[in-house]
Amino acid sequence: MPQGKPAGVRCIHLTVDHRCALYGMPERPTVCIRLRAMADICGDTFEEAIILLSDLERATAPAV
Repeated sequence: MPQGKPAGVRCIHLTVDHRCALYGMPERPTVCIRLRAMADICGDTFEEAIILLSDLERATAPAV
């Protein structure tokens, strides 16, 4: 996403099954390449990951 991905907004590059459409491609953003899935951030299920990542986005969002 050229201007960055706002918190709470689904990445435009996610497929219907929640996979990265840019995985392995040179245009994949550096931030995505460096992201490593870890249990304390991603949990054990997709549902848990959404909760944990949403909490992290809220906690790190810039003050408005």
